[in-house]
Amino acid sequence: MSTQRCPLIIMRQVLLPVALTALGAVAQAGSASSGTGNLPRTTPAVALNFAIQIDKYVFFRIGNGAWPTPGGTTSLVGFSLSPTIPAVPTTPANGNNTAVNWNGTAPPFAVTASGNVLPVEVRSNGGQVSVFATVTTALTSGSNTLPMNVISATSSDSALPAPTIPATGTGTSVNVTGGGTGTVNSLVTIRTANWTFAYDNSVSRTAGNYSGQLSFTASVP
Repeated sequence: MSTQRCPLIIMRQVLLPVALTALGAVAQAGSASSGTGNLPRTTPAVALNFAIQIDKYVFFRIGNGAWPTPGGTTSLVGFSLSPTIPAVPTTPANGNNTAVNWNGTAPPFAVTASGNVLPVEVRSNGGQVSVFATVTTALTSGSNTLPMNVISATSSDSALPAPTIPATGTGTSVNVTGGGTGTVNSLVTIRTANWTFAYDNSVSRTAGNYSGQLSFTASVP
């Protein structure tokens, strides 16, 4: 029996500012004067109108990279599944004509993860931020395929939750809680967390080296 290795590539996405125009202010003023002559005089009043444009921005990273400059590399998450033959237990050894006691029960798999804890950061002034996952490339090994939802993700901070990973296509979105350290109000979001990815499906699979890719997207209204 052989060891299955299921590498999972996590695509790091950074969404650049929605608008690229500079902050502008427009002021309009009127004029007024008071007459001359005997007291009492009237006091003139002048109105001044302001128009201020504040552009939206969204910064989102998974893995390396840092605010405010987009960059970094795509992270690789790996899982190695090693079977154990019950009920001895005996770890199978590679080779031909290797005898081992086995009662015929399906072997369980121990999962060893690597690179599966990734820092995540979201910054935005665009109001409610939502995050969702999309299967970019299915988990495949030759002609064999695994549904992507054999992988799950959990967050270290409920204010920046990890979305549910779909089997295929695009999954449902989760909302990021506004505010955070360094913000002035709940309409500005600065959140960080660690997302932990896990292989949590015990169903026996065809041996092979499976690889696939997920992308995560942060969006604002």
